[in-house]
Amino acid sequence: MALLESAAVGEGSRIWAFSHVLPGARIGRDANICDHVFIENDVEVGDRVTIKCGVQLWDGVRIEDDVFVGPNVTFSNDPFPRSKQRPETFVQTRVRQGASIGSGATLRPGVTIGARALVMDGAVVSRDVPPNAIVAGNPAHITGYVDTPHVDLPGQVSSATRAVALPADSLPQLSVARATLHRLPKIVDLRGALSFGEIGSHLPFQPQRFFMVYDVPSREVRGEHAHRACHQFLVCVKGSVGIVVDDGQHRDEILLDSARLGLHIPPMVWGIQYQFSPDAVLLVLASDTYSAEDYIRNYDEFLAAVKEAKAAAGAQA
Repeated sequence: MALLESAAVGEGSRIWAFSHVLPGARIGRDANICDHVFIENDVEVGDRVTIKCGVQLWDGVRIEDDVFVGPNVTFSNDPFPRSKQRPETFVQTRVRQGASIGSGATLRPGVTIGARALVMDGAVVSRDVPPNAIVAGNPAHITGYVDTPHVDLPGQVSSATRAVALPADSLPQLSVARATLHRLPKIVDLRGALSFGEIGSHLPFQPQRFFMVYDVPSREVRGEHAHRACHQFLVCVKGSVGIVVDDGQHRDEILLDSARLGLHIPPMVWGIQYQFSPDAVLLVLASDTYSAEDYIRNYDEFLAAVKEAKAAAGAQA
């Protein structure tokens, strides 16, 4: 009962009733195209993709492998559509490998949904979604990260997985390689409180630079990069901010909410800062002066660099 005009459909793919696939469309292996789906000509669908009922994939849509597209998700390919005026080329909208899009979500033309990201039901996506991010709302904003456990810290609300609260002076070990939490001293008297850090005792490197981040709208995300050689030490001196660290294999999320808590992010660890409180002031100490060449700002490039470093280390072993 489907109308299949394309010959480029991979082995094992199934196309269900009342769907229409135009001649130029390309569909990979083991895809599942459910009822009432329309796929235009300039569309690419990868392997093991699921397209649920009521979805239209217009020219310019690119769906990579292992993507899930929920019921009635809306794609568009023209930022200023006008009747009977067809643009020379349509804007490309891309959904990267392993991403999931919940039912009723809307994607504006030209956005990219990052690998393994999750778009929640009904979200309206008007900007690119980073890899592994969870977005919700209208306009969509980041609410968390996939497969990124929250690290329980003393004084913070423990997760359901931890039955016993951490001792006051205990800090957990992070799963991300070489990233570490540090407890800074606190001295209190009638004049107020003082916290400090000493190189060697608290800071694992000699700082060459510092900067502060503040007045950040709560829905904005900062960071989203790694350094090739620079170490960073983060202290939220006022308010709170969520930090995600990622070594390419493991991720951790930490809430920095005390001037007594420092986070060391070593080179080749991806860092993200988000969920700033309105009064948040984040102090960052860096081991090197600013160098644009030291930054890795693309997550795919970061993963490739991590893989290359591991291969080089294995060759030397």
